Amino acid sequence: MNHVDDVDAVLTMSPSRAWESRLRLPVRGQRMPQDSEYCEIREGSKWRRLRFHDYHEIFNRPGLYEYLYCDLLQCRSPQRVVGLLAEVRDDLGGTEPLRAIDLGAGNGIVGDELRRIGAADVVGIDILAEARAAAQRDFPHVYSDYYVADMVDPPAEVDRRLRALRPNALTCVAALGFGDIPPRAYHRAVSYVALGGLLAFNIKAEFLDARYTYGFSELMRRMVNEGIVQLEATRRYRHRLAANGESIYYTAMVVTKLKEIPASMLVEAS
Repeated sequence: MNHVDDVDAVLTMSPSRAWESRLRLPVRGQRMPQDSEYCEIREGSKWRRLRFHDYHEIFNRPGLYEYLYCDLLQCRSPQRVVGLLAEVRDDLGGTEPLRAIDLGAGNGIVGDELRRIGAADVVGIDILAEARAAAQRDFPHVYSDYYVADMVDPPAEVDRRLRALRPNALTCVAALGFGDIPPRAYHRAVSYVALGGLLAFNIKAEFLDARYTYGFSELMRRMVNEGIVQLEATRRYRHRLAANGESIYYTAMVVTKLKEIPASMLVEAS
């Protein structure tokens, strides 16, 4: 290949493929906690370590999220969770246009899946400005609006928009269980969803074990047991590969909102 061909290849290469020779994972077989996993990326002549949860750094680099999570680690949670939501809507005979809040929206992959199942209106929310910038870059036509906000105490503009949306669905994918979205933020987002609306999310399979008596795990357990929501469907599946090549399993869940979450339940789940 001559020099001109090399330049043409770089210009036409997808952003994710551009990382094929510039990203490496730890030695296969090395075990580490999920929230400590990392990769190394080459920028210029130097290698730099990034934790998988350094989302602000990952979103700032076009194609890196897709190459790391979708290509290398084979993450399928957006398709699994939104697909289960679509199945439940079909089973329940839902005909009302889907109006969804995508909480922890990241770079827009979940929002794109919501549009694929026919969502008429999708509002994205994330606490990272880098996430919104990545969504506007990678999926510019997916979200009706995308807000950078802390949902524990959302700005008045966000509150007005979500009330006007009258959402009948809330998605939260791969953002629960490690403290990325605290129970109070999730509670506030759920408060905008109409009674009878659907909540679709996923969580690491072992976090549903009764031993986890705190955080989102305890909140959801109480919501189900006390009739705040009705469990419609669950599905255990491989969320993605770990850095060492082992499978990480999550459970996707879809529930119907029957009542508002009482404030006392939040205190008990903290």
